[in-house]
Amino acid sequence: MEITITRNQHPKAKPPADSLGFGQYFTDHMFVMDYNPEKGWHDGRVVPYAPLSLDPACMVLHYGQELFEGLKAYRGAGGEIRFFRAIENARRLNRSCQRLFVPTIDEQSILDAMTTVVRVDASWVPDAPDTSLYVRPFIIATDPFLGVRSSSMFQFIIILSPVGSYYKGGMVPTNIYVEASDVRAVRGGMGEAKVGANYAATIRAQESAKRQGFTQVLWLDGFEHKYVEEIGTSNAFFVINDVVITPPLEGTILPGITRQSCLTLLAQWGIQTLERPISIDEVAQAASDGRLSEAFASGTAAVISPVGSLHWQKTDIVIGGGAIGMLSRRLYDTITGIQRGRIDDPNGWSTIIE
Repeated sequence: MEITITRNQHPKAKPPADSLGFGQYFTDHMFVMDYNPEKGWHDGRVVPYAPLSLDPACMVLHYGQELFEGLKAYRGAGGEIRFFRAIENARRLNRSCQRLFVPTIDEQSILDAMTTVVRVDASWVPDAPDTSLYVRPFIIATDPFLGVRSSSMFQFIIILSPVGSYYKGGMVPTNIYVEASDVRAVRGGMGEAKVGANYAATIRAQESAKRQGFTQVLWLDGFEHKYVEEIGTSNAFFVINDVVITPPLEGTILPGITRQSCLTLLAQWGIQTLERPISIDEVAQAASDGRLSEAFASGTAAVISPVGSLHWQKTDIVIGGGAIGMLSRRLYDTITGIQRGRIDDPNGWSTIIE
């Protein structure tokens, strides 16, 4: 794919590494590519970061036909820039396209676009501990039309944001509120796609949980309000009787790339894993019996988030004494070590791009 580059003549001052937070600052450039039925995907370009110009009748604003991805570029131990399993993000983006009836993009073109814009803004990739450059590709429907149908015009855009730890305190055990009313997704819906509507549905419960002092929400299934699905925007894991259990991918759960990485590593370490339904009652009983040794969430933003407690039916279920579990720590250290080139990468997950 041919990509033109227009340099920003007014670069921004870069924020201090210790004040990055998550998703607050944006780099000097972005990638944009257009789609129409006559040309297909065309005119890939890196341009100065700037507001988008959209018609008020733009279909994304009225019917939510949009999707996105999230990955990171890491500063390696030798100063190089690395992607972690970026091809999986490209594949997942196309699966989301198929669910929303959006034209797919050649996987190599997605990788080329992400690589090019990160190289242009390479100086924005931070090198302080626990920092990285968050890469946000997204597609929006741009037809100016009021009516429920698929748009015929789209834009594929990639923006970049230097980030620190997702949670302010870094890797510390989180206290999670088990949501029993609102639901995130149902079978046949869009739970397995990475689309904004899935996240909009979670905001009310998350804000309520935060007002009560909880870090995140644990979501239950939308039919029986019984089976564990996700923790916040991450996949959930429970260690019961030394077996790692995670809910199966059955259409309501995002197939996380970090989740897949955890399952691969655990299998290579000889640790038994099960992908099966697990109810919140089973989790509570296992904690009461002393069989639940740890729980954690996995995702791109935080990598591994250990769970210190679950609040369920007005009771706090303390897990592992409220401390970081052994597997949580080992998975975090291994995945982040591979991402930054500090340890061997036997699975070939990392790609040096600069």
